[in-house]
Amino acid sequence: MRIPHELRDEFPDQAPLIERLTTANYEFGRLAAAYDEVNRHIWRIESEDEPTSDDVLEKLKKRRLLLKDDIAALLTKEQHRM
Repeated sequence: MRIPHELRDEFPDQAPLIERLTTANYEFGRLAAAYDEVNRHIWRIESEDEPTSDDVLEKLKKRRLLLKDDIAALLTKEQHRM
């Protein structure tokens, strides 16, 4: 089963850049790993594998959004350098 909201799905036109930065840029790699961890946690909750409160789920979704914004900013910065 495919997990929704993976980075390659959120930024499909930047998949090669994401792959390169994940290994070449420490800050980007750290953000991508944190995003993946939060996203998978949300997926486990939404698929009812890991029950929790709505409040916890909402906080996780906000965290994922903040991470996505930080990742988008780094992608934009890197594109301008190219």
